[in-house]
Amino acid sequence: MKIDRRSFLSFIIGGAAGTTLSPLPWKLMDDMSIWTQMWPWTPVPENGEVSYANSTCTLCPGGCGISVRLIDDRPVKIEGTEGHPVNDGGLCVMGLSGLQLLYGQSRVKGPMKRVGKRGEKNWEQISWDEAISMVAEKLDELRSDGESHTLSCISGSDQGTVPELFKRFLDAYGSVNFTRMPSIDDSYELVLKLMHGVEASAGFDVENTDFLLSFSSGILEGWGSPVRMFSANGSWKKSGGKVVQIDSRLSNTAAKADHWIPINPGNEVVLALGLAHVIIKDSLYNKEFITNYSYNFENWKRVVLNEYSPESVEKVTGINKTIIRALAKDFAGAKKPLAICGKGQGKNPGSTSEFMAVHALNALVGSINTDGGVWAVDNDKQNYIQWPDVKKDSVAESGAQRDRIDGAGTENYPYTRYLPNRFIENINSSNESLVKLLFVHGANPYYTLPDTHNVRKAFEKIPFIVSFSSYMDETALNADLILPNHAYLERYEDVPRTRSFNRPIIGLSKPIIEPQYNTRHSGDVIITKEKKMGGSIAAALSWENYEQCLQETLGDKWETLNENGFWVDETFKVPGWKNAFKTPTLKCDFSYNELFSLPHFCILGIKGDDPSYPLALIPYDSMRLANGFIGDPPFVIKTVEDTVLKGKDMFVDINPDTAKKYGLVEGSKVILKTPNGELKVRVHLFEGIFQNLVAAPRGLGHTGYDKYISGKGANVNELIGTFEDPASGHDAAWGIAAQLIKV
Repeated sequence: MKIDRRSFLSFIIGGAAGTTLSPLPWKLMDDMSIWTQMWPWTPVPENGEVSYANSTCTLCPGGCGISVRLIDDRPVKIEGTEGHPVNDGGLCVMGLSGLQLLYGQSRVKGPMKRVGKRGEKNWEQISWDEAISMVAEKLDELRSDGESHTLSCISGSDQGTVPELFKRFLDAYGSVNFTRMPSIDDSYELVLKLMHGVEASAGFDVENTDFLLSFSSGILEGWGSPVRMFSANGSWKKSGGKVVQIDSRLSNTAAKADHWIPINPGNEVVLALGLAHVIIKDSLYNKEFITNYSYNFENWKRVVLNEYSPESVEKVTGINKTIIRALAKDFAGAKKPLAICGKGQGKNPGSTSEFMAVHALNALVGSINTDGGVWAVDNDKQNYIQWPDVKKDSVAESGAQRDRIDGAGTENYPYTRYLPNRFIENINSSNESLVKLLFVHGANPYYTLPDTHNVRKAFEKIPFIVSFSSYMDETALNADLILPNHAYLERYEDVPRTRSFNRPIIGLSKPIIEPQYNTRHSGDVIITKEKKMGGSIAAALSWENYEQCLQETLGDKWETLNENGFWVDETFKVPGWKNAFKTPTLKCDFSYNELFSLPHFCILGIKGDDPSYPLALIPYDSMRLANGFIGDPPFVIKTVEDTVLKGKDMFVDINPDTAKKYGLVEGSKVILKTPNGELKVRVHLFEGIFQNLVAAPRGLGHTGYDKYISGKGANVNELIGTFEDPASGHDAAWGIAAQLIKV
């Protein structure tokens, strides 16, 4: 079957129903023996007493509750916690394989100091006293030289007591350069700040919606809280709820949706505004909300009606105007419609315009803070960390006056909190050493950030890098010192604000087993370092250890958390429209129509003008390929289809007609080249993709970890560049111009 600008329409209106794909391939049936293999490094417990302990999984932002089965004191199985508000007994394949991360060969077994050049894998084991003294010496040296501002931290999250300890340490030390890794949280927080006037996280009442319109969000690929989305998808099928997936590739989500509508990649914002055009023109919007609770709607309406007719949107998106009109009417006609965005698993912020346009669709139909809609979950209602302000000495006060290295919060980006893409860019473009000491915690930026070449270049300019990773990931491999954290089954840690959840919730990760190796809780390391440095820095953290800090911070929630593994605010009620907005007008603000000029959105930099790059490369996500700070355990990598990974070769998807043009067949070896670099890959012919597109999986091409995942496939981030969103400074790229060269 051919998927191009004309013939893709045959897939619309139920066409995808006959081509649905199983979320687990038949190949897995041939590999079932892996679940009973006796891996040489996996301990086999003796017969003993069986018990269960509740905890929280921290392997992704989903925050699922887990129940760990133990034989005596040895964990032997992980399951989902029955009755947990996020996953209610379900668990993804990564969560099920967590024991391999506990016992696996990629664990860092104690503090390690680099010997020789970075990346050569030459390490010397040292004591914790020596390791902490090394860091304290570096910190003292920078402060003495008046360079406290050159200390930076990249964290996987900014929520919870451990990230707060890192932020507090930097604050007391004299640096403002704490940065978290990018995700859709960045964009949704910014949209809620601009349109609602609130500091809030986006929550989605997916259980109660009856029409989900997804703009390339991988509902079955790990978007939001994965298991919760799987469960919601099953509920929609039973209740008659509809799912429409806008996607440039026939993903699992698209295949399982009621309707799949292919789109030219990077143009989701144009479609969203085209749908808004129809809803406004045909007076299908919620009159009460728009009349009483919106501000500057008339100006925004004028832009939408003038520039985003179905005819003009068809030319950009490749979607027939008839389909656009029908989709708009179906969405507006549903009782509880909900539109979501954030491509794939949501690890990229995307463009502010896209998120605002999709949020405006929800506002048009009144799906703001209502059943089945999007909720602004006020961060103040979730903030249980009430520590006293840091008392700064003169050095810290001086450092606090410096601008952030990434430019977030400055005049150009006043509401943007973190810009890791600009952090890398500014390090590379400066003649001086902007960062002289870098902490990395709960993140693997050396692998996960796009434009890997520039990330590598920036890291090479940083004199000293400290990794707190439990595993020998790519960032740890290229650090100078590794201070390994306990694995997630060996430590206490609070897990607040589950991504996409619609109520305040806190999970608690608990030590199910004593630490297997000479590791140390990162919270204890920070507290120890502060005490070692003395003065106002030591005074900023008065706790004896991290567990005391956690218990005192959680207060009366501690007992419930320790017993159940989670606490949820059952009294929480999302404010109604009358009290929902804290903008100057106390209404939903549509003022930002200057972001919606059509020329801003021609594929978001995916295609250039160079005729030598006639194709567009886009990445895609899979539940079987972890692409965050954790790599696939051996069990999980074995579930990857052989049309994605075979041996050590990675496959990329291309349309059969595109393959024919280049003289390629199934399995052909090619060089995939972009302006950023080239990789050797193989070709998989896939009809569920537009012509002249190439789709590559994320999560392969590791150089760290162990032999089970290292050296398999290629890291697509080597080829993908960045594209700065003019409104926020976030990296909005989801692809790049490309070419295929037959080998």
